[in-house]
Amino acid sequence: MKTFKHQLPRIFFSINAFLLAFIFLSFSCNAQPTPKRSLIALSKGEHVLVIVDPSTLKTIARISVGEDPHEVIASSDGKTAFISIYGGGAFHELNVIDLINHKPLTNVDTRPLFGPHGITFVDGKVWFSAEGSKAVGRYDPATAKLDWSMGTGQDRTHMIYVSEDGQKVYTTNISSGTVSILLAPESQTAGRHGNWTHAVVPTAVGSEGFDVSIDGKELWTASSNDGTISIIDLPTKKISAKIDAKVFGANRLVFTPDGKQVFISS
Repeated sequence: MKTFKHQLPRIFFSINAFLLAFIFLSFSCNAQPTPKRSLIALSKGEHVLVIVDPSTLKTIARISVGEDPHEVIASSDGKTAFISIYGGGAFHELNVIDLINHKPLTNVDTRPLFGPHGITFVDGKVWFSAEGSKAVGRYDPATAKLDWSMGTGQDRTHMIYVSEDGQKVYTTNISSGTVSILLAPESQTAGRHGNWTHAVVPTAVGSEGFDVSIDGKELWTASSNDGTISIIDLPTKKISAKIDAKVFGANRLVFTPDGKQVFISS
């Protein structure tokens, strides 16, 4: 594991066949309740979501999910989990899990957006990449509808990051070796349609894992192919630096909470 000085973390990361996420819950329930601070672990091989008490490492629940699950995110209130069912870009489903009662809810059909992969929960909505459709999309749990999407035109649109106000969307395009920067119109309030802009920044083929600094000014992404880290200056939408870190096979990148180091899994 190599470390690199700079800025911030995100709330989930993936290592090999498991994706882990901490969730914070503000409720209690009866027997075997989900703890207020919990870990949800997604197994691709066994097709299950596991809820773990991180203080005791005790498994609270195992919930079956769909074939080829890849990423998981919890809602802001910690009551619901959303899972992307990927299928190498061929599938078109988000699984929805009730984290209070430990049971599956109605799945979301993402068609015409295929291959959901990267996923996050911002401003009350689920945002996801759609690799098979070279796009990103958004699902509104309140209306049970897909309410926005935008194409990238890039190959293997894979991971996704959305600013807290829902006005900026960033995604890595692995095979194209680029990062897409999608910006809402300045006059637009979050959640509405409008003339979004799209800038494509060349990085390196294999750019996948990435994170954004705490001040929102930089995006760091690692390439699995050549082991480099590309640093994008977000205000200018240009590469400001490239580190020959030799992190070959890199698939995730995350800033530490104090912003002093970057961790990369490979």
